[in-house]
Amino acid sequence: MNLVQYLTVSIILFLLGLSGIFLNRRNLIIMLMSIELMLLAVNLTFLIFSVYLDDLVGEIFALLVLTVAAAESAIGLALLVVYYRVRGHISIEFINLLKG
Repeated sequence: MNLVQYLTVSIILFLLGLSGIFLNRRNLIIMLMSIELMLLAVNLTFLIFSVYLDDLVGEIFALLVLTVAAAESAIGLALLVVYYRVRGHISIEFINLLKG
């Protein structure tokens, strides 16, 4: 496989994540999973160019992005659990009640 084919897979993964955010506005967990899919697609792009250019900076940056993504999903899921315990449901329509 060449560079264009790998980048096509990465673009398809990113577009799947983007469509998951825009098409599913009701389920917050699926939206978080779509954000994670987008971050993984960007990481794949970093790794592809790191191997193509024979440079380790892309791999290190991908590792840092994975660390931030893991922390983001852990904090996001913890917030969802607390919100579910308080409200009894996880619905995006009612989350705007947290504003103030």
